Amino acid sequence: MVSTNKIDKKRIWVDGCFDFAHHGHAGAMLQARQLGDSLYVGIHSDEEILVNKGPVVMKLAERVLAVSACKWASVPVPDAPYVTDPVVMDEYGCFYVVHGDDITTDANGEDCYRVVKDAGRFLVVKRTPNISTTDLVGRMLLCTKNHHLRTIQGREIDDAVANARSGKAKDGLLTRESLEKFETYATGEDGRSAWDGVYVWTDDDRHLRPIVQPSSELVKKTRKVVYVDGGFDLFFAGHIEFLRQVSAEVEQLSRQAGEPVGLVVGVHSDATVNEFKGLNYPIMNLFERALCVLQCRYVSHVVLQAPYVPTLAFLDTLPWHTIKVYHGPTSFSHGVADPYAGVKAAGKYAEIGPHQYQDISTETIVERVTSNRGLYEERQRRKGWKAAAEDELWRRHA
Repeated sequence: MVSTNKIDKKRIWVDGCFDFAHHGHAGAMLQARQLGDSLYVGIHSDEEILVNKGPVVMKLAERVLAVSACKWASVPVPDAPYVTDPVVMDEYGCFYVVHGDDITTDANGEDCYRVVKDAGRFLVVKRTPNISTTDLVGRMLLCTKNHHLRTIQGREIDDAVANARSGKAKDGLLTRESLEKFETYATGEDGRSAWDGVYVWTDDDRHLRPIVQPSSELVKKTRKVVYVDGGFDLFFAGHIEFLRQVSAEVEQLSRQAGEPVGLVVGVHSDATVNEFKGLNYPIMNLFERALCVLQCRYVSHVVLQAPYVPTLAFLDTLPWHTIKVYHGPTSFSHGVADPYAGVKAAGKYAEIGPHQYQDISTETIVERVTSNRGLYEERQRRKGWKAAAEDELWRRHA
C-alpha cells in the first residue's frame, strides 16, 4: 500500500471492524466519502477486535475484501489500530476521521476517538439505525423471523410506491425511508451523483417497475447486460468474489462487443429464500440485502423480488439485452430442480469457476456463530455493558 505524508483535508479516514458487509457499514463509508474526494478505510485486526470487543465472525481477509468492494472506499488499510491514531492517518495523508453519532470505546472503556477529537480532526455523521453486527448475531442466536418482509404483489405495487413517497407506508419493503436509502445507495463512486437503477419485479403480473431511475450515462452503458441472481444473505466473501469475477467477465465481453456491458443483479424475496433455506433464513431481509448489493462497485442495476427461475420470458421483460446469465460454483439445494435449465438450453448460461471463498455460505457463517455460542453470547453481553458505558460518555460530552 502506498502512503503519503502530504496531508489533505479532502482525503478522509474512516475505520472500524466491518464485521459483516452490512448496509450500516456501507452507509458510514458513503457519508464519509461525501465529505471528501477520496476515502481511506482502516480495518482492525482480528486480534485487536478480540481484545476490545470480542471474537470476529469474518476474518481480516474477508473484511478487507468487503471494504474493497464498496464503491465509496478508495483505499483499504488493513491492521489499523483500534484506537484511532493521528500518526497512522498522517501516513496516508488524511486530516479528518469520520465516525457515527455514537461513542465507541476500547477494552478500558475509553473513547476510541479521544485523541483525534482533542486534535480537532473528528467529523460526525449519522449512524445507520436498526442494523449492526450485534443485531445480526442476535438474529442467528435467537432464530428470529420478525425481520422478514412481505412480498409485494403487482396489484398493490403502484399504491405501495405512492404510499411510500407520501410517507403513509410505515413498514415493509417500500417506505419513504427505504426509497430514500435506495436512492442514496444508488449514487456513484463520489457518493453524490445518481448512477445505479433499482427495480421491483412482481411475479404475479410478471412486470418490472423502476423505483430508482439510473443515470442517463449508465443507461447508455448498459444496453447489453449479464444477469446474476441469488439471496445474497449476509453478503459475504463468496458473494463478493463471485461478483468480482463476473465483473471481470463483463469487461471482457465489453471488449469483444466493442461497447459497454452492464451487470444486473436479481435479489430474491424473503419468502423465496425461506422457501428453499427454511428455519429463519434469510438472516438479512430483502431491504438489507439489496442495499448490500447496491453498494457493491461491480453492480449496475438491482432487481428486487427477482424470480427464483430466470426464465427467458423474464429476461425478455428486462429493459436490456441480456447476453449471459452467470452462476457460481455452488450447488443447488438437494431435490431442487435446476433453475437455469431454460437459459442453459438457450446457450445463455455461463459459470464462474472455483475460487478461494466458494465453500463459504450463509449456513457456514451461521455455524461459525452457533458453534461458538458461548463466545458470541459473551460478546453480546459485553456489547450491552459497553453500550451503557458509551451512552454515559455520550451524555457527558453532548
